[in-house]
Amino acid sequence: MKLESPRVTLDKSPQETFNFLSDVKNFESLMPENISKFEVLENDKFLFALKGMPEIILKKKEAIPFNKIVLGAAGGKLDFALIATIMDVENNKSDVKLNFEGEFNAMMAMMIKGPISKFIETLVTNMKTEI
Repeated sequence: MKLESPRVTLDKSPQETFNFLSDVKNFESLMPENISKFEVLENDKFLFALKGMPEIILKKKEAIPFNKIVLGAAGGKLDFALIATIMDVENNKSDVKLNFEGEFNAMMAMMIKGPISKFIETLVTNMKTEI
């Protein structure tokens, strides 16, 4: 399953955007209002939970300076990745888009498609005010 967020333009350079997203503790400020738990486990790993959903642990798997950050599932039964793509637009502006990629059976995909789409949309929307 592949899901894509809308692209947002930030008044920050790709370097500033990359640096913000590289620090996993900053994801707390991007989370939806219905977050029930957020905890940094290591420099590159954090746990979060939304009300009514199981806890999810994300670990930074890849970082290509100023262009891409890949967070992947760290443990658990589901294997997926959240990919932030950062594009240089013009002087001190950048575009960011999030992609969610994972392998799920049809029933699971049907259940999580809506909530995950809303989740990644919320993350990029919150980037406009938090970064």
